[in-house]
Amino acid sequence: MDKRLTDDQVQRLVAEVQRLSDRHQSELDAAEVQDILQQLNLSPEFLDDALIQLKRQDALVVQQRRRRWLMAGVAGAVALGLASWLWLGNQQQQQLSQVMAQGDRITLSQDDGGSLSQVTPEAGGSELVYRLTLNDAPVGEQLALSCRWSAPDGQVVHQNQYRTKTITTPVWPTYCRYTVGPESPKGTWTVEAFVGDRQLSDATFTVD
Repeated sequence: MDKRLTDDQVQRLVAEVQRLSDRHQSELDAAEVQDILQQLNLSPEFLDDALIQLKRQDALVVQQRRRRWLMAGVAGAVALGLASWLWLGNQQQQQLSQVMAQGDRITLSQDDGGSLSQVTPEAGGSELVYRLTLNDAPVGEQLALSCRWSAPDGQVVHQNQYRTKTITTPVWPTYCRYTVGPESPKGTWTVEAFVGDRQLSDATFTVD
């Protein structure tokens, strides 16, 4: 067996021998401990129990240290999660603040490409569709939108709450629906579209 050592190995070996020597000198065997106890007029019969208690105390210190590290790790993870949640929430709010309506119109369920300003309800009711085109819509996300339909006296008679499909382009069409019938109040109605609590657009139409 080749026992030749490099300079680095020699230095490490010397350091390890010194460490073991220091440890050996700092440790006392059972006989030495008993001598010390007798010199202090203490009974050596409790030596074994005392050693057990010392080991338990050392184990408890190690356990407490591990517990503190674990609690610190959990607290750090919670703080990181909260910071991430706040950051994502802020990013989402910024995205929502950029969403605008660049065009809107009212049509029947059969879209002829025009925009209604006056409606004469059919006997079975006429379904109106409020169509709007969003600009700067968040690609890859779904938007929570709502519409509010108000009668001529200002009373809200219907609200739509819905989510869009997953948006694939910044310019995104969407719509909401409401059916007016012969019994619907006559006069000028208003429909409003919202993203969250922010109004995107509104339009009016007259029911005859």
